[in-house]
Amino acid sequence: QVQLVESGGGLVQPGGSLRLSCAASGIIFNIYPMNWYRQAPGKQRELVARITSGGTTNYTDSVKGRFTISRDNAKNMVYLQMNSLKPEDTAVYYCNAQRVVSANLQSYWGQGTQVTVSS
Repeated sequence: QVQLVESGGGLVQPGGSLRLSCAASGIIFNIYPMNWYRQAPGKQRELVARITSGGTTNYTDSVKGRFTISRDNAKNMVYLQMNSLKPEDTAVYYCNAQRVVSANLQSYWGQGTQVTVSS
């Protein structure tokens, strides 16, 4: 049974920082690219950051220079360090493990963790 469990969300003031964590089990973690998505109220879910199995990272433009995704394959963990947070970063953040095997998409999601940026 695959499980992705996020933690680390909360309420933070603008300009503050949070570190999200995602613990994975039930998958061969080190072969999966890992993603952080977010969904704000009334908006579509968007990809925030991605890290490949080899450690290559990509970010959506709005978080470049502020967010950092990382992974620890020994611990089956992926992290999202979020600095200089803005009110527009408020959303539910989801951890996602996803890869394509022989044209079949394998995609697993966590339950999400709420991040609220407000004074």
